[in-house]
Amino acid sequence: MNCLDFRREKLADPRRLSAEALAHLNDCAACRGFAAEINENEARLAAALDVPAPEGLAERVILRSKTQTRLSPRLWAMAATVVLTLGFGFQQWKNFPSQDYARLAIEHVMHEPESFTSTRLADPQLFRSVMHNFGGELQGTLGRVRFMKLCPVPEGTGWHIVFETEQGELATLILIPARRMQAQSEQATVGGWTALARPGGQGYYAVITQSPETLGRVDELVRSRVRWRG
Repeated sequence: MNCLDFRREKLADPRRLSAEALAHLNDCAACRGFAAEINENEARLAAALDVPAPEGLAERVILRSKTQTRLSPRLWAMAATVVLTLGFGFQQWKNFPSQDYARLAIEHVMHEPESFTSTRLADPQLFRSVMHNFGGELQGTLGRVRFMKLCPVPEGTGWHIVFETEQGELATLILIPARRMQAQSEQATVGGWTALARPGGQGYYAVITQSPETLGRVDELVRSRVRWRG
């Protein structure tokens, strides 16, 4: 296991590490320091949240802040703690720059298999707001949204979205802020997954599916039904 793999595993589940990760931790002083900071951050988070935060609180607060909707001071404080935790994870990933946009998107999906088996923030209006704030205007439906979540990504916090097309095909859409692609597109295949990344909105987006054929259809769907600003 290398440092990048260790840090991803630690961020994904700070309280549990595999035997391989523990072995790497024993041999790597830099990752021991990283793990200690994560543990301290987890302790601060637990102390700050004396009640369970509502599902999707951080995501909803970020969207409401863009539309000037008021929230109670307590909810702002809870959400800020969650967002700061995500931001901390992002800062650690900045040490591992990569231009391999499509491959990074696949790796992100592979680290969150629960996105295909659970329902989270499956709200069409919320999805429309997410797309609008990222710089994409929906010209038609992409299908049924099943899962949305803010996740640490190489350039900050991005949106991880799973949707089912009208033809019943499952696809993931990752919205990555800040980083701009120089190429018009980039494709990758890893571990049975295939992805296509394109510039759009505040940075770039990636579509991930389990077959090249599905990828082609979903890519065309996104390109025909989303108008990107900027």
